[in-house]
Amino acid sequence: MSVLRSILPTVARNNGWRCFATGFPSDTIAELNKEMESVFGESPSPSPLGSTPQQPARPTNGSGDGQPMLTHIDSSGQAKMVDVSSKHDSTRVAIATCRVLLGQEAFDLVASNKIAKGDVLTVAKIAGITGAKQTSNLIPLCHNLNLSHVRVDLTLNEEDSSVMIEGEASTSGKTGVEMEAMTAVAIAGLTVYDMCKAASKNICITDICLQHKSGGKSGSWSRS
Repeated sequence: MSVLRSILPTVARNNGWRCFATGFPSDTIAELNKEMESVFGESPSPSPLGSTPQQPARPTNGSGDGQPMLTHIDSSGQAKMVDVSSKHDSTRVAIATCRVLLGQEAFDLVASNKIAKGDVLTVAKIAGITGAKQTSNLIPLCHNLNLSHVRVDLTLNEEDSSVMIEGEASTSGKTGVEMEAMTAVAIAGLTVYDMCKAASKNICITDICLQHKSGGKSGSWSRS
């Protein structure tokens, strides 16, 4: 292994052991490659000596194998706002839900409307509607939509001392209202917490999720 020992210190390591510096006789390089193969168990790359190492592929929006793609990422991997100018207007509807676990003490106060700040469910309902209309200000890459309707319903559930929240948003436009529906229930849930935090710090906002959407190129979808 004398050739390996004499040449290895001057091997260019730009691409592992397969890319060698120029300036050695071809027979010396061939002998070195054989010794490398006996040590590492594989042949060196067939690419020309001194070639530039292959650069990693950049993220792209497209996918040739039918895999989902991230539309908010450009070809260089940077965040972007999606251009929807070429899309057609369609009626779009989204429904989302959320659950706020109050605990028995806070639940009883809400149910009897004895929370010091006032009517929890009414204030949270208005907050949810307001939140839906502010979605594009809260979520940076969301489009500013002209909402045609927002509905927020809050229901007390005695079984687990919780408030069940359902929000619905609709529009006629070029992009969906899923984020508006989920923002509505999230803001309503946060408002319930704010109204009740003096009674309990153990309140938990959970299960914020999309339940249904319709309209647009992808059509209808419902949570099974």
